[in-house]
Amino acid sequence: MAHSASSTPPPGRPVGAEEPSIGVLVQSAMADMSTLIRAEIELAKAEMGRSAKKAGIGAGAFGTAGVLLGVSTIFLFITIAEFLTWLGLQRWISYLIVWAFFVLLAAIAAVVGRGQIKKIEKPERTMETLRELPAVVHREAPGQRRREVPTVSSGRVQLRGSDQYSL
Repeated sequence: MAHSASSTPPPGRPVGAEEPSIGVLVQSAMADMSTLIRAEIELAKAEMGRSAKKAGIGAGAFGTAGVLLGVSTIFLFITIAEFLTWLGLQRWISYLIVWAFFVLLAAIAAVVGRGQIKKIEKPERTMETLRELPAVVHREAPGQRRREVPTVSSGRVQLRGSDQYSL
């Protein structure tokens, strides 16, 4: 005997209840997915907010360390100048030597920076599209368009004519 139709509904479903249609099931699944995605986004925002705060504090601490190290370097070079004085040089000559060392470091940094700047490539494609921009802008007379702009009202897009599209 093949399948026999039973008149008893599955457990948990009242007698006489109909199977939901595929459209209703898809709509329900889409609503559940939408709710799940929104909840996941909110969770990610909350977690990232805490992480961003920690990252900001960490970056501030590293910045403070860098500034303090930079200030302490001044004292290192003062110490070097005083050491040169202790070796028998006059104080002003010792400080002049340390200053000349700073100038030498600055010159080296400037040469390296200039070399890196010269290696920068021009944005050729962007420059090409910018050259074409005036031609694109002046294709139509001001206030006139080649095609009509659709209007939107009550969630419906209406083109000039009778065509309508729902959003």
